[in-house]
Amino acid sequence: MRKSLLFLRSGLTVAAASALPFTLAAGPAAAVSGISVSTTGSTVSVTTSACTNVNGSWGTASLLNSRQANFAQGRQVSLSGTAALQSAAWSGVSPGTYTVIVVCSNGSTAGTQSVIVTAPRVSATATASPSRGVMGGMGGGSKDYGTLTFVAGGALVGTGVLATAAWVMRRRSKPYRL
Repeated sequence: MRKSLLFLRSGLTVAAASALPFTLAAGPAAAVSGISVSTTGSTVSVTTSACTNVNGSWGTASLLNSRQANFAQGRQVSLSGTAALQSAAWSGVSPGTYTVIVVCSNGSTAGTQSVIVTAPRVSATATASPSRGVMGGMGGGSKDYGTLTFVAGGALVGTGVLATAAWVMRRRSKPYRL
């Protein structure tokens, strides 16, 4: 009984492993689309070579957000380009997930593809160096407190040093205990 279960499990593993190359070769279904969508910052652009020029128009591309359901609801841009390559772009697109649909001027859909627009990274920019050089000082002190303040501070530091020395001498005089 144990051997038959072992053979059954290994048979299923072999079947899944042999089907894997066919699955990977097929690729995702969206790769068949006749459009290519890319993002650069807040700009989304689409290119295609599937459309033909009809009466001076290549077609229209539409950018739909997640709340829009059809082509007419999206931000529409006319395609421009040549017979080899047509393109359209949207600028100022806020971060989110969008769907790009391209409809050629003859009424056929060139393709549909989803795209994710990410928030731009904030980068630090260098500022000019100070014109008067480095402005050094006494540790951020902006006021001269006078002699009395320095004497009081010195007395505190001296008291701390003497207390530490007395504590060390006292610890040395005691025998080592566990």
